[in-house]
Amino acid sequence: MKNRRQFLASTAAAFVGLPAVAKAQSSRDLGGVPVRRNIASFRAQPWQDHFDNLEHGAILCDIDTRVVQYWSEDETVYKLYPSSVPLSEELTRRGYTEVVRKVEGPSWRPTPSMKVRNPEWPDYWPPGPDNPLGTHALYLSWQYYRVHGTGDTRKIGRQSSNGCIGLYNEHIAELFGLAEIGTQVRIF
Repeated sequence: MKNRRQFLASTAAAFVGLPAVAKAQSSRDLGGVPVRRNIASFRAQPWQDHFDNLEHGAILCDIDTRVVQYWSEDETVYKLYPSSVPLSEELTRRGYTEVVRKVEGPSWRPTPSMKVRNPEWPDYWPPGPDNPLGTHALYLSWQYYRVHGTGDTRKIGRQSSNGCIGLYNEHIAELFGLAEIGTQVRIF
């Protein structure tokens, strides 16, 4: 019993200092420039806080914690995935929408505003390994917005998109198989 108490006391003492260590790591700077670490603090949310029901399932995209959650209609499946989120608040659309189309091997065309910001981008990207939408895409009822994959794994856990929610290709493939047309989506 004594060893257990000593272990618990030493473990608790070690955790007391963690917030200060974490803050110190995230606030270090290089030449006066703050460094922000790519550390996600996934926050699992109960579906009841966001949806009235689970008809057709539900996808919750949390911009702040950079995570996507999925619940099946019968609540037998729950998934949580790390995600990329829009670069800025002006590119972020928040609210309720739904999946209106599913495409495996999507092609991609930059939006008019993307072409203004990035005139060097081609007008069309065919399906394939370099496609910005990755291997699968869930098209939302909002024009130009999708939950899709990415081959650039550095983007996950970061503010790196032009408005969409990005997942690792293996995660979007799984979500693609679970979601259906009509799956409700909330981006908040």
